[in-house]
Amino acid sequence: MTTRVLLADDEHLIRGALAALLDLEDGIEVVAQVGRGDEVMAAVAEHRPDVAVLDIEMPGMDGLSAAEQISSQCKIVILTSLGRPGYLRRAMAAGVSGFLGKDASSEELAMAIRKVQAGGRYLDAQLAAAAMAAGDSPLTDRERDALRLAADGHTIARIAGELHLTEGTVRNYLSSAMTKLHAQNRLEAIRTAQRMGWL
Repeated sequence: MTTRVLLADDEHLIRGALAALLDLEDGIEVVAQVGRGDEVMAAVAEHRPDVAVLDIEMPGMDGLSAAEQISSQCKIVILTSLGRPGYLRRAMAAGVSGFLGKDASSEELAMAIRKVQAGGRYLDAQLAAAAMAAGDSPLTDRERDALRLAADGHTIARIAGELHLTEGTVRNYLSSAMTKLHAQNRLEAIRTAQRMGWL
């Protein structure tokens, strides 16, 4: 039986190379390719892949957000060039079955695809160890939302509007996040949270 695969990566050369290499593998067929995260859901609906291989960093929507939208429709393998420990935890929460670095060989990716298609999990050992060592994010969902919007350059007033909160409450969430991340200011808190993969 052939495993149908969707590839999502914004780097055309990498996506094309992966498709060519995977098509050489027995029992794996790349049925669709997209270059943006916000194209994943439509491609899954149209092509009905068994496994979606998603890059974590894409325009339109990141791979983890895309994974949350399609996790009930197919198995998911996340590829990342950024070994941020928080990403693995977020991926598991999003229903991802496979997680490996972009430095993996095509044979390892094919093995991961086969394993998740069979109902198993495939985790890069180094990324898993880093995630365990880093521990859980200290941020609440609201603190993370406020920091994420601040990272996008939104003002306090705009963040308050987006989250349906008062400006004072937003300031409190940002202040709390800075304290938890031992940051001197909002920018430092954002950088720390991004480095750990908590945003």
